[in-house]
Amino acid sequence: MALIDNAKELAALVFRLRAAPWVSMDTEADSLHAYPQKLCLIQFSIPGEDVLVDPLAGLDLSTLWSALKDREIIMHGADYDLRMLYMTYEFVPKRVFDTMFAARLLGIPKFSLSDLVAKFFGVHMDKAPQKANWAMRPLTRRMIAYAISDTKYLQPLADLLRRQLEAKGRIDWHAQLCDQLVRDCSRPQAHTDDEPWRIKGSTRLGPRALAVLRAVWEWREHEARSANRPPFFVLRHDTLISIAESAAAHLALDQLIPARFSPRRRAALLAAVNKAMSIPDSQLPQPIVNLGRRQTPAEKVRLARLRSIRDRHAEKLKLDPALIASRATLIALAQDWEANAPMLLPWQRELLKQGAPRREI
Repeated sequence: MALIDNAKELAALVFRLRAAPWVSMDTEADSLHAYPQKLCLIQFSIPGEDVLVDPLAGLDLSTLWSALKDREIIMHGADYDLRMLYMTYEFVPKRVFDTMFAARLLGIPKFSLSDLVAKFFGVHMDKAPQKANWAMRPLTRRMIAYAISDTKYLQPLADLLRRQLEAKGRIDWHAQLCDQLVRDCSRPQAHTDDEPWRIKGSTRLGPRALAVLRAVWEWREHEARSANRPPFFVLRHDTLISIAESAAAHLALDQLIPARFSPRRRAALLAAVNKAMSIPDSQLPQPIVNLGRRQTPAEKVRLARLRSIRDRHAEKLKLDPALIASRATLIALAQDWEANAPMLLPWQRELLKQGAPRREI
């Protein structure tokens, strides 16, 4: 199957999509191979046809998104796909039927697409191309087959799971989860953290080490963008932390710098470290003090009660407890039910309301 990479074929596809009774969709990106990542492939299945669209061909896809925006789209684990589509095209579907959410609400323990296709259709999907470089052209036959398989089974799978959700009275729960997914993915993620260099492990660092960490993180960002490679291909987070700690302690860095580094890259890294080491003490970044308070005895009691209620419902319904409420959500509810209950979906709140103070239900 060839990619749709010209306006004539795209127009014909848009016509068929508008007439189709259902549409399933998936995407592929190059997040493991480029920085920043980009959308590299869009897959569709409609009755009797599986189609691949090339978003790298410079086509105007506005008519495609116009044809899809007011209908339900069948997807699996749609969070990443929807965020990429919004970021790239500001596309927001009216509705999504997410087969992963459906499987989880049915208590199916293995809910990856390949597991579900094997379970219900006896087909074992080839997962090897999953980490391929989807920006490469031409795509291999194996990559094309993999891409098609990601949408080919979604409609029959959705029909099967929909019937089971209806039988269990959970179809409305599923609709609420999918609506929340569309809402969350169709607005830009809040970037409240203006210090993204404070990565995992940085809380144990002192001011000088933090300055080094900031410098080498910014150096890594520059290197990643220049090389069009993900930052972890340049240096992993834990190596950044180790370099910061060692530099602040005036220890040698030779063993921490990969031998694969070119002389230029090595020199640039050391220059970033040396610059951070020369910053005056008065200008060093400071550790973030954890201002969180301890739970009060009453909150601990409420948390235990909420957890017990959640776990009892989860066991009875054969659901992952986190699908009802995460630990962080329970802690927030125990602190202030009235203020934090709106974070729950209606079906989640209905299950947990026994744990709320009576005046706040």
